[in-house]
Amino acid sequence: MSETWVVIGLGNPGPTYAGNRHNVGAMVVDELASRTKSALRAHKARASAAQVRIGMGPGGVPGPSAVIAIPHSYMNESGGPVKALMGFFSVTPDRLVVIHDELDIPAGDVRLKLGGGEGGHNGLRSISKSLGTRDYLRVRVGIGRPPGRQDAADYVLKDFSPTERKELPFLLDDAADAVEMLVTQGLLDTQQRFHAPAAGR
Repeated sequence: MSETWVVIGLGNPGPTYAGNRHNVGAMVVDELASRTKSALRAHKARASAAQVRIGMGPGGVPGPSAVIAIPHSYMNESGGPVKALMGFFSVTPDRLVVIHDELDIPAGDVRLKLGGGEGGHNGLRSISKSLGTRDYLRVRVGIGRPPGRQDAADYVLKDFSPTERKELPFLLDDAADAVEMLVTQGLLDTQQRFHAPAAGR
């Protein structure tokens, strides 16, 4: 099987959703594309994708080969494009990284895990169902819980607030750093860095 990674940024397609909290995964893939000076292009797997080298290996050599991609489907149908991309590039679930918004993590924080539940996230649910496994890596981008009595479904489909937008570049930068470290140094080292108190980073 391929040594390539597949890195998926979840979101909903089209300009209406582009600035939504739910699209922060897709925003991170755009940041990775910018870092690698690559352009995402339409792929027959119903996604925009680019083949890149992510991060830096020992001695400054280019990091591992990866396909970074944003599905063209709506969030709750993400599994089809993800499975198709993995099949096209002969990638197994242990080399899949899914970047997604996470209500249960404070806004501005980044966490990582392998497997586990989907926490009500329709994109993850669709991917797990399509792949027949939950055992893939997740980069969880914290958006926090909605204020007051606002419904979570409404909250994730709203754009980031003006205050949040000021912090958003730092969040996207952190999440992209987490992806790079994950594929070059592994899950444990990356968790130790990103799960530590902010002062320790």
